[in-house]
Amino acid sequence: MSPVLAGVLQVLALVVALGLAYRPLGDYMAGVYSSTKHLRVEKWIYKAVGVDPNAQMRWPAYLRGVLAFSAVSVLFLYLLQRLQGPLPGSLGFASIDPDQAFNTAASFVANTNWQSYYGEQAMGHVVQTGGLAVQNFVSAAVGMAVAMALVRGFAHPRVLGSARTGETPSRTGELGNFWSDLVRGTIRILLPIAVAGALLLVACGAIQNFAGIHEVGQFMGGSQQWNGGAVASQEAIKELGTNGGGYFNANSSHPFENPNGLSNLLEIFLILVIPFALTRTFGRMVGSLKQGYAILATMGVIWLGFTTLMMWTEFSHHGPAFDIAGGAMEGKETRFGIAGSSIFAVATTLTSTGAVNSFHSSYTGFGGGITMLGMQLGEIAPGGVGSGLYGMLVMAIIAVFIAGLMVGRTPEYLGKKIGTREIKLAACYILITPALVLCFTAAAMALPTPPHSMTNTGAHGFSEILYAYTSGANNNGSAFAGLNADTQWFNTTIGLAMLLGRFLPMVFILALAGSLAEQKPVPATVGTLGTHKPLFSGLLVGTILIITGLTYFPALALGPLAEGLAS
Repeated sequence: MSPVLAGVLQVLALVVALGLAYRPLGDYMAGVYSSTKHLRVEKWIYKAVGVDPNAQMRWPAYLRGVLAFSAVSVLFLYLLQRLQGPLPGSLGFASIDPDQAFNTAASFVANTNWQSYYGEQAMGHVVQTGGLAVQNFVSAAVGMAVAMALVRGFAHPRVLGSARTGETPSRTGELGNFWSDLVRGTIRILLPIAVAGALLLVACGAIQNFAGIHEVGQFMGGSQQWNGGAVASQEAIKELGTNGGGYFNANSSHPFENPNGLSNLLEIFLILVIPFALTRTFGRMVGSLKQGYAILATMGVIWLGFTTLMMWTEFSHHGPAFDIAGGAMEGKETRFGIAGSSIFAVATTLTSTGAVNSFHSSYTGFGGGITMLGMQLGEIAPGGVGSGLYGMLVMAIIAVFIAGLMVGRTPEYLGKKIGTREIKLAACYILITPALVLCFTAAAMALPTPPHSMTNTGAHGFSEILYAYTSGANNNGSAFAGLNADTQWFNTTIGLAMLLGRFLPMVFILALAGSLAEQKPVPATVGTLGTHKPLFSGLLVGTILIITGLTYFPALALGPLAEGLAS
């Protein structure tokens, strides 16, 4: 079987698997976030925290819950790393330096999982399992909760999850309860799927233990050491929650994390399944499955397009080395091949996952640019768990606004008027991340010290820094490789980019949700744009590509485009 045909069959297998999971998972999540009942274990958690899960929140209260929980999480994870040395299960590793501890705490709480350290040489079992793995669950649940708040803003007053009763509340602007959404997303959705995923990964050969450091023989005149860990369980949630932080420095290219081609397909499936299924959850909660299908179609077209382009660039032969290897095999594992690596790279950069089973710096110039562009789209195809859906809905608002300008009609989306306030909030959302990426990249290139961390010069060296801030601000976490990011400058600035890139957009999303929830639904008329039709999906794809292109093209022209055209 040719490698290209093998790649096509892998894509088809993923599409079939995602299609089979789409309806039951999407409907199940809609039921979870709309239910009025609480499980016994959930009641224990609410009592321990001291919150009322039935109290309805307007957007400022919902935002305070998000920020308070995340701030406590950053502090807890920072202290856990700083105190690692004397803790049991540290495997003899020292406490983490302050700048590195801040960067890692910000990274995992922001659902980024950027790692400028060697996991197997820095973090013991307590930090890995009790700190990082826990944040893989709850940071993903925070993103899903914010997405549900926005969906309720569109659906209000038709649907309001987490209400005390099934009746429409008398007060407008209520978005549900953050604590209820957080706990339900973790207990009822992420935890059971992660357990099943971990068992399947163990069956594929991933390790799961609390073993210490082992000598495994001599290697080039010295001893080689490996340490065990609860790898399969962390691997499952790192993919499912679109987190991406690996137990080992080699991430999902390490055989203990991702042993073979079957486990590779399983991990890609885990990355994509919730973000795609959330479109059905959205359609179910707003009372129109066709609206969910329109968003799904937009995500699917972009994902398939990027996957096709990536496989084409990496399989293209330019010279004898490529002919012998059958394509660009540098930086890729032979057990995955070009196809498995390309599909994984697109999935992880079009979502907020950031896990890698190959090294993106070794991709062709255009291949590296595709990974970067996937993040710069806003990671919305299908995006991170929760963040992909609310990012795409903001783009839908922009597309509706553009359509309204063309026909001279006040734009509407899902029965809500898109007025001045809504479009300003949407504009702030789409501007904040590019501003962080471009400003931090410019500062790093202008100052004398940061460029010393680049392994390469010229266009590729610029791409290393541009990729790092693109990954951090978009909460992706993957690295281009070749950049020494474990410095005070990069630990601090990328840490700030991750926090600002995660929580500032959430401010605008929740304010937008509150504004929409306060509106009364507007009945559809003959002139209402059909946002459930293929024409709108096409408009939405065009809007996304044009906005991203206008924003990032100059920077991309200096990096991956220049490198690709020169090769």
